[in-house]
This record gives sequence, structure tokens and C-alpha cells, in this order.
Amino acid sequence: MNSFEEKKKDKDFMLKVLRTMLTSRHFELKVNEMFMAGLIHGTTHLGVGEEACHAGISLGLNPDDWIVPTHRGHGHCLAKGATPYNMFCELFANYQGGCKGLGGSMHYIDLEHCNLGSSAIVGAGVPTAVGAAYAMKREGKKNCVATFFGDGASSQGMVLEGMNLASVWEAPVLLCCENNRYGMSTPAKYTVSIEDIADRGPAFSIKSKIVDGMDVLAVLEAVMEAGEYCRTEGKPYLLEFKTYRYLGHSKSDQRKYRTKEEEEDMKKNHDAIDKFKNDLIAMNMITEEEFDELDKKIEKEIDDAAEKAKKVDEIISVKEAMSYVYAE
Repeated sequence: MNSFEEKKKDKDFMLKVLRTMLTSRHFELKVNEMFMAGLIHGTTHLGVGEEACHAGISLGLNPDDWIVPTHRGHGHCLAKGATPYNMFCELFANYQGGCKGLGGSMHYIDLEHCNLGSSAIVGAGVPTAVGAAYAMKREGKKNCVATFFGDGASSQGMVLEGMNLASVWEAPVLLCCENNRYGMSTPAKYTVSIEDIADRGPAFSIKSKIVDGMDVLAVLEAVMEAGEYCRTEGKPYLLEFKTYRYLGHSKSDQRKYRTKEEEEDMKKNHDAIDKFKNDLIAMNMITEEEFDELDKKIEKEIDDAAEKAKKVDEIISVKEAMSYVYAE
């Protein structure tokens, strides 16, 4: 029996996956609510709808594996161990944030939980992850580093250069392409020359696989298999997750590039949380009533964390903020 089949029978683990998905969903919905109310400054990029990737990838890795999230990375940071309170504080730019309010939505680093940090630069996580994975391999460590990028970033030079170096150096990096169909407002078919981005893997001598990114069980299985390959073979692996974001790219996105019918179909017939709930019910791990109770409990926890963070009136000093600009 492989590790996935064992994990699939582990009720505690399966419920942890569900809690992680619900936490990500409610956290981001709360962020959207507060952002629209003007309580969060700057910008945010939300991955509501992509919770199977958030939970399945980070929980499919080993605890000592590392991640390099993207600008749409709240869910990945939470799944790897960040708390909603610390992340809300970060979004409010107060000193209790995970990065003391300096990182905000798109630059969250959490070394305690093996998170090397997200970046606002599209595709920038790939070369960072390749370098980190190569360094760990040279040090004799048996870890892999998972990095994320979307369909829009898949054609960026640094992504392709990173894939090439990952193959040349045989770096144990897990390349996670979260293909949510749209790069900002542009459908992937107008920017990507092939239907499946996973097909680019063989061009770099990198193993690859296409995964249903709306099915957390499929995500978990693929990540556990690919992660083990990276650790044991010391080589890269490319996974393409076919997923979908319900909200726009950012606050200014009016989503005129897709139909309301498409959005409603995805929410009604392909929602990752609904699918996993039904899977757990079928496996006799949860009832409909228990799911509803858990959902409400987590929503309240998120609301409470947001309210607690809003009350913190502690901003980093100018002197300390400047101390992080240059290397000492």
C-alpha cells in the first residue's frame, strides 16, 4: 500500500485536509470583504475556488519540504502552517504580522514552516526554488522544494530558464503549475501555444503529469508520488493542476472575459470543497450535519482572528523598517 492509500484511510488526516480547505476559503472571503471595505491597502490576489491545490499540495508534501508561493499564495501559506491571525496582521501592516507588516499580501515569508516566501513578480518563485532545491541536494538533504506558477507565468523566460536549470542540475524541485485558465484577463489559449502545459516537461527531460486541480484527493496522490520521486531520484517533476479561481485577478477585475454561466457552472458542479465533502461522506468519515458544524466553526474562527488583528495598533518603526533594506 502506497503512502496515499494509507493517508486516504486516515480519518484524522482527511479531516485535516478538509479543515485546511475551509480555512483557506473563509480566510480569503474575509480578506475580500475587508479589502472592499478599504481596511486592507495595496492589493490582494485571491484564490477562492483553488482550495484543492492549497491544501493538497502543501499537505501532500513532507513537513520538512519547502514551498515558494506566488502572489496568489494565502492558501498555500495557511496550509503550510501560518495562522490566520498572523496573516491578517500582516495584511493590516501591523507589527504582529508574520513579517512584521512589511510583506503584506504578496511577500509573506514563514521560515518556521518551511515557506521561503511569496513574490509579486510573476514566475519569480521558480528560479528561487530551483536554487534552494539544488543547495539542499548539495548539502545532502533529502527534501524537495515546491514552487507555484500559473498558466500566465508558464511562458515567462525565468520559468523556462528555471526548468532548464532544474533539469541540468538535477534539482529536486516540484514545479506546480496552477492552470486556472486565465492570466489576468487573458484566456490561456491566447498566450500558451499548447493545450497542456505539462507537455513542456519532456522538452526539458522533466517528468510531468496533468492533475484535476478541483479534486483534492487527486492532488494529494499526485503530489505524494511526485514529491517522493524528487526526494529519491533528486530530480525535478512538473505537475499541471487544472483549476479555477472564482473571483477576479484583483480588485479592478470585472471578469468581462468570461461568462457568468461559466462561473456558476464551476461553483455548482465542480466546487472542490463540495466534492471533497461528498467523498468524505461516502467514506463514512463525516456527515452532512458534521460538515455544516465544522464549516460554521471555522468561519467564526476566521472572523474572530480578523477582529483581533484589527484591534492591534502596533506599526513597525521607521528605523527598524529601514534595517531590512540593506544587508548588515
